[in-house]
Amino acid sequence: QLYFVFFRSALPSTNNSFCTESKECLEYQLVCKTDEYEVRHYSPTRWVSTDAEAYFMGVGAAMAFRRLFQYITGANDAGRGIQMEMTAPVLVKIPEETKMWEPAIYTLNFPLPAAYQEKPPAPTNDKLYFTEMPEMDVYVRSYGGWMLSVTSRLHAHLLTKELERVRASYNRSYHYGVGYDSPLKLLNRHNEVWYVAEGDPPLSSGPPDY
Repeated sequence: QLYFVFFRSALPSTNNSFCTESKECLEYQLVCKTDEYEVRHYSPTRWVSTDAEAYFMGVGAAMAFRRLFQYITGANDAGRGIQMEMTAPVLVKIPEETKMWEPAIYTLNFPLPAAYQEKPPAPTNDKLYFTEMPEMDVYVRSYGGWMLSVTSRLHAHLLTKELERVRASYNRSYHYGVGYDSPLKLLNRHNEVWYVAEGDPPLSSGPPDY
């Protein structure tokens, strides 16, 4: 059983005010917050995913995005073409160990709309598959501008530096680049870096009072 928590962007939200372009955005519980990062708790969810091999994250993400966008705009369910609204955020799974002279595998993920969490339409492209994201706590660093390879790596480095300082335990084999905005949005963009926590996160401060 999946407990997929979305909110409608037209409604007020205490913790997703930066998610303004999608009708359905993934909700979370804020566990704690510091000046450098947040700890969030996410419930189990189902995503549609695809892999792309590339030398740079941006190139791989662009290739994968086209496949996933075709899926939500009709390339599904044996050609019957179910149209789905774009959801947020978009997750790019980025391997931690990459070599300059070798391509890496980047996995792009769209959260399935709430109406299709239990029974999503089958993709017509065999390069697409469904991913069951488990319940998890994540360390999050937010930043503006565009989610490029260099900016994603920079903020991943800054986040891991802080996590090492507080002796946090987290999955070191990959991180997520997280985007909320369409390419058409030029101002007030919001991006994130996620590392999946292992064990109980160190609580530097409690969640804010609402």
